[in-house]
Amino acid sequence: MKQLFILLLAGLLWLPVTSHSQDAEALGALVGVLKDVDDPAFQLDILKGIAEALKGQRNMKPPKGWAEVAPKLAKSPKAEVRQLAQQLSLTFGSKDALASLRKVLQDTKVKSADRRKALASLIDARDTQLPVVLRTLLSEPAMRRDALRGLGAVEDSATPGAILKIYTTLDTAGRRDALTTLASRVSYAKELMAAVTAGTVKANELPADTVRQLRALGQKEINAQLDKVWGVSRSTPEAKLKEIEKYKKLLSTRISVPDNLSNGRALYQRTCAQCHKLYGEGGEIGPDITGSNRNNLDYLLQNIIDPNADIPNDYRTTIVRLKDKRVLVGVIRQSEGQSVTLATVAGSVTVAKSDVAAIEPQNFSMMPEGLVLAFKEGELRDLVAYLRGTSQVPLPKE
Repeated sequence: MKQLFILLLAGLLWLPVTSHSQDAEALGALVGVLKDVDDPAFQLDILKGIAEALKGQRNMKPPKGWAEVAPKLAKSPKAEVRQLAQQLSLTFGSKDALASLRKVLQDTKVKSADRRKALASLIDARDTQLPVVLRTLLSEPAMRRDALRGLGAVEDSATPGAILKIYTTLDTAGRRDALTTLASRVSYAKELMAAVTAGTVKANELPADTVRQLRALGQKEINAQLDKVWGVSRSTPEAKLKEIEKYKKLLSTRISVPDNLSNGRALYQRTCAQCHKLYGEGGEIGPDITGSNRNNLDYLLQNIIDPNADIPNDYRTTIVRLKDKRVLVGVIRQSEGQSVTLATVAGSVTVAKSDVAAIEPQNFSMMPEGLVLAFKEGELRDLVAYLRGTSQVPLPKE
């Protein structure tokens, strides 16, 4: 009965037709319940309902009674109740909550999971001091990837330089996170392309999805540089058929050098694993390819070279342009209520609709064209051989 009551009230906040007064009334009712109950488990259920309904929101007016309830929840014996209460105080614009969460994020003695929760809350709040804090975490291995991803949330002129300074020391996953952040804003992308020109970042290390992200920025100068260093993918159906036949002939020709499946797996992780799951590992933006017809060379080449030939609706690309000039590229997972959730190669991102400047559905797949342009012949052979395999192989030794 308690859970049904919570769901009914929290559900009001999800309805797109509700007014601000109805939202405030529903929130106030839930806060009123929190004021009257002392059961931590029940409090947690209510807080989860409120937090889910307000996901992506920030600087909201505190509901009636929150100022009295928050101190009570801050003393709860249940850690998750304390964390969620603090997160909601942040949603309601509490400066004290901001300062407290920054301390948690920077404290190396705090569990990594709790630090990541603090970071997620600070990102949702668009904390203006966040870039300074995150740049200090780039030297900390346990939090480096989280810092690289988080640095895309708030624009700061010092961010690209700080990322590029450590770029060559990063592992494959870290470089992927770095490139995703550097491709998310025009000012960052210009410094990234300057690094490509200088050789700090190798052109063939730019994954196809990063190239697509860069092109989504709509900058002629950046697109011209990409055409020069990465290549241009031909898009006519006739050209695609010829390209498929070309690579089929190439890959069907026997050579004396054996296929390196471990190298193929490393290449797969660099270019495909962010979106596709294989043997239980990888992302979920694209379909799980473990059970697909991978052993069929025609099937593989069709999907790699011409991914836009047949696009399921669940995998169509959407460009979300935010008012703070950040550009996100991914697949819409949820757009009801007052927020939008987008699945991207860097993870799931939820933003308030009030922060969105434009949502632009695209008539192409999340899997980019031109993927093969980034590979040398030997690399393509290794990747295709790995994809056509029937079992997992070890990664190359460092």
